[in-house]
Amino acid sequence: MDLIELLPRLRLLRFPVGQAYVWRDGDELTLIDAGPPGSGASIAELAETLGRVRRIVLTHFHEDHVGGAAELAAATGAEVLAHRLDAPVVRGEVPGPPPVFEDWERPLHAEAVRHLPQGEYTRPPQVTELSDGDVLDFGGGADVVHIPGHTHGSIALRLPRHGVLFTGDAVAASPVDGSVMLGVFNLDRAQAVDSFRRLAALEADLACFGHGDPVIGQASTALRRSADTY
Repeated sequence: MDLIELLPRLRLLRFPVGQAYVWRDGDELTLIDAGPPGSGASIAELAETLGRVRRIVLTHFHEDHVGGAAELAAATGAEVLAHRLDAPVVRGEVPGPPPVFEDWERPLHAEAVRHLPQGEYTRPPQVTELSDGDVLDFGGGADVVHIPGHTHGSIALRLPRHGVLFTGDAVAASPVDGSVMLGVFNLDRAQAVDSFRRLAALEADLACFGHGDPVIGQASTALRRSADTY
């Protein structure tokens, strides 16, 4: 796990597959996503050097984002939050629907799976359910934006006071050239494109993706330029 400072109050946690973010308000920490299975203990150890984990906000139910949530919550007492449509999958009550792959996505997915732990993992038994328009108490007020398409309950988080946007996997940065692109492995591509356009209409200076390097500076311009191509 790599730790990268993006802002004095924001750090990126990079895993072999995917990434998470830590936002700090004083000594209180908010995790945006929790890494793949087995990462909870290492995140908790790191968090001790930064503050106290108050909450873990999950952008969607895929295992590279929620796999460490139960372990991290058990170690820190943090509240776990997810959109109401993805929460039953996060808790393990129902299986998550599989993506509808584009042909070119299949080898990418196979490679990603190769780097993830195999088998069942512990699910958080309690998940606070979120809806579009909710405002969470961190970063001066974090707006919850429902962006279906990648999963039915995918969400983004926007910190208007800081110009920061967390997109989850709705948007990504290309591993080839770093360009902004629609996220891959979606349930409904047309819906995902609509959600991308919704995010691109928001004002943000820093955009943080579930995969790929963040856009630092004039992020909304980069998102709009890319969204216009779909």
